[in-house]
Amino acid sequence: MAPTVVLLHGLARTRHSMRRLKRRLESEGWDTWWTTYASRKQSIIESAEQVATLIESDLPNRELFVVTHSMGGIIVRQLADRFQWRGCVMVAPPNQGSRAARWAHKLPGLRFLFGPALMELACPERWPDPPRPSLIVGGTRGLAWSSLPYTWILFWAGIFDKGCANDGTLMLDETRHDSVDDHIAIKAGHSTIMSNPNVIDTVVEWLDGHR
Repeated sequence: MAPTVVLLHGLARTRHSMRRLKRRLESEGWDTWWTTYASRKQSIIESAEQVATLIESDLPNRELFVVTHSMGGIIVRQLADRFQWRGCVMVAPPNQGSRAARWAHKLPGLRFLFGPALMELACPERWPDPPRPSLIVGGTRGLAWSSLPYTWILFWAGIFDKGCANDGTLMLDETRHDSVDDHIAIKAGHSTIMSNPNVIDTVVEWLDGHR
């Protein structure tokens, strides 16, 4: 039986944010699986448990790859030892936590909007290492005229170090992890990076190379 690619969205998104990637993978002959977890209503560990329970129910005894966006990468780190992953691609993961989350956590309205996971991203505990082998894809688009309003607010708030690459939400260095040497930077913004054609090509190429 062919491996299945699990797709995990980020904070305050749904599975449909991964639709373009899902379609491309399926056109390349991959089986995919996705779900929407309650990212704004529960902790990271609670979200990981929700995802794990669904995978165990829907994909028993399947070989699994996983592709994540943003906080989805932290979810899969919680599940690194729960499943025997064949490989993992983390797109724009806040592996070091997030300065943007630390800034947003100071505002009551944003704490209410994003829920308990925002605090965890602002003040991360020691999360488990990612599954191996892994690829990290970070974005470097920074600020652009087409950026979402919150991106402009983050820049005006001085969140990002001058001269340091970022995707409008995360600095490139925040995506890195000491145990993952395979790291690629692509000019893309955080909120749409998982739909960027160059990112999708990179994900498919890496998965095909580890099939």
